[in-house]
Amino acid sequence: MSGPARSAQAARSETPGNSRAVRLALAAAVAAAAALVIAMIAGGAATPRIIPGLPDQGTFTRWGLPLAKLTMDAAGVLTVGVLLAATVLLPNDKGLLGKPALGYVKAASWVALVWAGAAAATMVFSLSEALGLPVADVLGGNELTSFASQVSQGIALTLVVLFSVAIALFARGAITAGASGGLLVLALVTLLPPALTGHSASSPNHDLATTGVALHLVVLALWVGGLGVLCAHALRRQPYLEIAAARFSALALWCFVGVGLSGLFSVLARLTSVSELFTSAYGLLLLAKTAAFALLGVVGWWHRKRTLPSLAAGGPGTFVRFATGEIVVMFAAIGLAVALSRTAPPPAVLPVDRAFEVLGYTMPPEISLANLASLWWFDLFSGTVIALLAGLYLAGVVRLTRRGDSWSKGRTAAWFTGVLILLVATQSGVARYAKVLFSVHMAEHMTLSMMVPIFLVLGAPVTLALRALKPAARRGDRGPREWLTTILHSRYVRFVTHPAIATTIFIVSTYALYFTPLFAAAMEEHLGHIVMTVHFLVSGSLFFWVIIGIDPAPYQLPHVARLLLLFVTMPFHAFFGIALMSMTTVLASDWYDQLGRTWGASAVEDQQTGGAIAWGFGEIPTLVVLLALAFQWWRADDRRARRADRRADAAAARTGGSGDAKLDAYNEYLAKLNKRDGVK
Repeated sequence: MSGPARSAQAARSETPGNSRAVRLALAAAVAAAAALVIAMIAGGAATPRIIPGLPDQGTFTRWGLPLAKLTMDAAGVLTVGVLLAATVLLPNDKGLLGKPALGYVKAASWVALVWAGAAAATMVFSLSEALGLPVADVLGGNELTSFASQVSQGIALTLVVLFSVAIALFARGAITAGASGGLLVLALVTLLPPALTGHSASSPNHDLATTGVALHLVVLALWVGGLGVLCAHALRRQPYLEIAAARFSALALWCFVGVGLSGLFSVLARLTSVSELFTSAYGLLLLAKTAAFALLGVVGWWHRKRTLPSLAAGGPGTFVRFATGEIVVMFAAIGLAVALSRTAPPPAVLPVDRAFEVLGYTMPPEISLANLASLWWFDLFSGTVIALLAGLYLAGVVRLTRRGDSWSKGRTAAWFTGVLILLVATQSGVARYAKVLFSVHMAEHMTLSMMVPIFLVLGAPVTLALRALKPAARRGDRGPREWLTTILHSRYVRFVTHPAIATTIFIVSTYALYFTPLFAAAMEEHLGHIVMTVHFLVSGSLFFWVIIGIDPAPYQLPHVARLLLLFVTMPFHAFFGIALMSMTTVLASDWYDQLGRTWGASAVEDQQTGGAIAWGFGEIPTLVVLLALAFQWWRADDRRARRADRRADAAAARTGGSGDAKLDAYNEYLAKLNKRDGVK
């Protein structure tokens, strides 16, 4: 068949697929809009009580805001979906995207522009609602600029506009899996700002609600967006459908679990009793969304049990039918979620306490060892990190054991020791008092940056992952093992793991955090606490990876250089502690003053106690590192000695000597002496 004939046939075969994909998109949009309208009417957001004399934004804003937000959320989910398909679901060739993946990256550019436009419209409607003025009245003044740059909700939407425009621009030139992966991470981050300024930020337990809604959005976008693009891929009869469906099936299971758990925690943070699920409009919408979620779980189970084997046997029709129904239900759930965000949660009877407003819990009693051990406080972010660290490591050890390979029990014990210390530092009474007392915060900081990383590094997680993960099934493709290898060999990792850079980050970041306004800003927001926790763990892990790391690294220092680097670095923490002990001004004084603590030492005295902790804490990790370094040094010398012995034995087998030149020469000398004595 000639070239033009093949092109004409390809165009005829692809046109019906494209039309079916368009019909699927329209059906999903209609389902989402219908669910939004029904939920708003049922929840009362469509017909609010208007008090005469008070400003009213009008019907246009009342309906335009949720519709603009629905478009923004849907465009964000689809942006995540197309980038997920290009980066993860479809195979690539040694990091270069194939033709279908390149098409999805280009589609991400256009969808991201829709995302930015919808976010800008949401900003205008949000200001109209906040001021109680029609849209026409807020567009002509300076209120919009002030809203976008000074109000948290406006700042969040401004970030969405900026980030989505950046995705649209950079997606035009992305041709590698690494570039599309970076855009995927940016798209997931762009989803978060609006959600973190909604009902979750004002919930009784706002820390739990904020983290819960963030996790909920990330896993939901991966799940819904990935399935939507996979359906369009099947309808358009694009290649690699079986591979993409199998990969998405494995991802969808984890997304389902993540959506369920994060949704549960969000509900627990917003509702104060089970009866509110049945007696409030907010609770009834939650039940409707839960029903849609359960239906999606059943459909997903059916996919894994029936449609994937049918697809492997060459029958894509069943997959397309069930996936189409699933995506319609998913976008209906998104419509319910938008309506839920427009419905106020039931009013909670909260104590009139400023400490409760900013902490999410009442001021704890005076600090004691008993209270530190008993007043545990669940932090969802740290709890998720702990569960992942423990679960993934254990899964790797189990896979090696089942395969018949061995793994060091000492490394396993070191890893779980680090996880246990992390659990105590972030979930026990230490976490509750760390927001109230600077001294406890400093103890937590030192633990997270100088104790937990030591044991995690000694657990050799990268080596375990490289041994446990299977290579990609397709030659040249990237599976989890290949992605890990690529990241380890990237320029960024090579830069941050340079001994000078890792040491600088470890030392300078501590001074930069506490002796600049960064600490005060971080204490005011739950996101700031999360960032500090992550930074402490990462900076400490980078530094101790250089000193006592077992995993393969771009730079391998001699043991003497490692020892010198340790002794040069630790005094800086002592100097930092001395600086805190000599200060008479309180760091983040606005934060501590608003708590109204009436027991214990003054804020200045407590800060000086924190300096003493920073000054003296370094002795414990230094001792642990010295022991580990001495053991590694001894092991390295022992391995070198055994290698030398093996080489000597091999040389002796070849020459008939001992294999040691000096020893052979000495033996020859003795033999000559014996021979001369015998002659005499």
